[in-house]
Amino acid sequence: MSQVKVLIAFYSRTGTTEKIAEAIAEGARSEGAEVILRRAREVVSREIIESVPGWAESADRQNSLYEAPTPSDAEHADAIIFGTPTRFGSPTSEIKAYIDALGGLWFQGKLVGKAGGVFATTSTTHGGNETTILSLYPPLAHLGLIIVPLGYSDPAMFAAGTPYGASSVSGQNAAPPTELDLAVARHQGKRTAQVAKALKAANETQTA
Repeated sequence: MSQVKVLIAFYSRTGTTEKIAEAIAEGARSEGAEVILRRAREVVSREIIESVPGWAESADRQNSLYEAPTPSDAEHADAIIFGTPTRFGSPTSEIKAYIDALGGLWFQGKLVGKAGGVFATTSTTHGGNETTILSLYPPLAHLGLIIVPLGYSDPAMFAAGTPYGASSVSGQNAAPPTELDLAVARHQGKRTAQVAKALKAANETQTA
């Protein structure tokens, strides 16, 4: 069986969600997966971006590191994990715009049988990590992905994250994720890669 490919498509403004994405990638790679990290692009004007201190610099840095996700990335992946900050308890417009761009693949059934997951970050305690993750479960179901929740399948789950996906709370000063947050993220990457391997071995996915 060929190596499984895991697409991590995320949006991050300050870099907090980016750090969770990198930890998930680390976990997936520990299972031998090929990881494709992609950052969704802003949907607002450059003028608005530059009006917020630090946003333009962070966006430029990340965009130099990660290409924008494409439908082709999703089509050729065995697992897709979406990551987003919360916006009023919901995903960002940036990650939702990418998901909306997958309509052609949905129509052709090209994503059916792939493993799928979600992670989220917020700046306030009880700011919507769980609601944001759960609000992306229906699109995953519509796309035909096999949703891979975490449950309490690792000791770190009893101290951080959610049973639905990795998470972190950065506070108003954009504090980095804690080591426990990152441990949950690594576990999510590892678990998703394991499920993707099993699905691919069972010929559920359409990738080569």
